[in-house]
Amino acid sequence: MTPAADDPIRVAVSTVIFSVRTREDRDVLMIPLVRRTRDPFVGSWALPGGWLASDEGLGLAAGRTLAETTGLAPSWLEQLYTFGDLDRSPSRVVSIVYWALLRSDLVEAQREAVDAPENVAWFDVDDLPQLAFDHRHIIDYAVWRLRNKAGYSRIAAGLLPDEFTLAELRAVYETVLGRRLDPSNFRRLLEGSEALVPTERFRTGSHRPARIFRYNSEVELADLGPLGSS
Repeated sequence: MTPAADDPIRVAVSTVIFSVRTREDRDVLMIPLVRRTRDPFVGSWALPGGWLASDEGLGLAAGRTLAETTGLAPSWLEQLYTFGDLDRSPSRVVSIVYWALLRSDLVEAQREAVDAPENVAWFDVDDLPQLAFDHRHIIDYAVWRLRNKAGYSRIAAGLLPDEFTLAELRAVYETVLGRRLDPSNFRRLLEGSEALVPTERFRTGSHRPARIFRYNSEVELADLGPLGSS
């Protein structure tokens, strides 16, 4: 049913929260969803969000919904889009949607320290349940934006600890982009980039020691154009 023209318009703020997490020995791009406890769509999964208070800024509202869902502050938070189709809700609701990135190491540490709300669960972005409202459309758009931006920017840093190996960085890009990257080409592309700073430390394991890198905070974008190409 389409709302009447004189119906009040309410404003909500929702957040698509991405993190890379390990499931069954593989890295997966995941988001947390909240199971609704009231109509409409009671029992369905939805993006975390809430009504915008009259005395609350948009960014603060997005941060609040993220904190209530995960207990964490984002390493990246950006406004995604405004969704306001007439038929997206039984009443007229305009949703201002943000997208956020969380470091996987902090997510796991938070889960061990704090019990997550019972109605919150993490899902693979490629294997989502039935969603309320138009949230599937919103998530699909957010995933497209993330994968597109990963092709030319250092945004993957928001999904990584402060220090990492090139193999760990490549694994994050592969998870976000949804495809394999040639290890030799990836190393050659990034080793000469000003965005990466090599440290004097190495990660040891079953293979030869791997140098540990960190991102150069003074460089906003890395020239990663080839990562976005097929």
